[in-house]
Amino acid sequence: MSRSRTRERGWPPDPEPLGSPVVDNHTHLESLLDFPVEDPEGPRTLGDHLERAAAVGVTRAVQVGCDLDAAAWTDRLLRASSSAGDPSGLAVTLLGAVAIHPNEAVLHAGVREIAPDGLEPSSAARHDVGLDDAIATIEALARGNVRVRAIGETGLDHFRAGPRGRAVQLEAFRAHIALAKDLGLALQIHDRDAHEQVIEVLERDGAPDRTVFHCFSGDAAMARHCAGRGWYLSFAGPVTFGANEDLREALRSVPLSQVLVETDAPYLTPHPYRGRPNAPYLLPHTVRRIAAELDLEVDDLCRTLVATSESVYGRWQTGRSG
Repeated sequence: MSRSRTRERGWPPDPEPLGSPVVDNHTHLESLLDFPVEDPEGPRTLGDHLERAAAVGVTRAVQVGCDLDAAAWTDRLLRASSSAGDPSGLAVTLLGAVAIHPNEAVLHAGVREIAPDGLEPSSAARHDVGLDDAIATIEALARGNVRVRAIGETGLDHFRAGPRGRAVQLEAFRAHIALAKDLGLALQIHDRDAHEQVIEVLERDGAPDRTVFHCFSGDAAMARHCAGRGWYLSFAGPVTFGANEDLREALRSVPLSQVLVETDAPYLTPHPYRGRPNAPYLLPHTVRRIAAELDLEVDDLCRTLVATSESVYGRWQTGRSG
């Protein structure tokens, strides 16, 4: 394969650095490290990726582990970087979120129905653990690590679940909501093709005080409804896609104080690199598009995003109280 073709499939180039630091509100570093990329010149280690992020102004992030393996990995990573001076040597300061993803919940419950997209759901050894025990493991991790500041991502995914799977997802979602409230943690929502149902559950059960719609994908009416409930909307790469004017209208419809930004790396790479792997260092593309849509100076937006992130997750220090 030619070098030019490899670069087309490999990691995108570094964006221009931001003038003020910003927070990646939702990223999957463990998946990023396993992402198949044919790029011999690209980042290879966690340290490589985070150094690249810090160099462009992404100095803090929320690492999300939403299966049992990823949650355990997240717990270990946070412990390694928890003491003063960050002995792990990581260039980006990390907090964490842990949960059983709705599609994972289906497999823990032993449901193997074919999903609506026609894909047979895969499973791994971790799915031998029952759903109740899997959620109990998440609870233990969250209780035992002060750098875990959110339960998530949890919610409903109607794209990949049939009737039995949707019933399981609902059960797991309600358990995660209760856990977040019991622990006083934020809640990160996964909502795919289930807008009305997610809102109905949150309103019926009572949402945690700090509820974040990860990778918000609703329209302006939904955005206003969520904002009216005091919930936060986190925008990712899709807000930069040319066809997503409805999503940009949603962004413009809510108070800036309830807006967050994320990569969801290694997925949802922003324009102009859609289709290539994503990583925290690419967040400036999304930040700059949001600033343009809201007619804000980029540095002013970054400062507000940091302040909002701290209001949701607490300060990026050792203890949960700051």
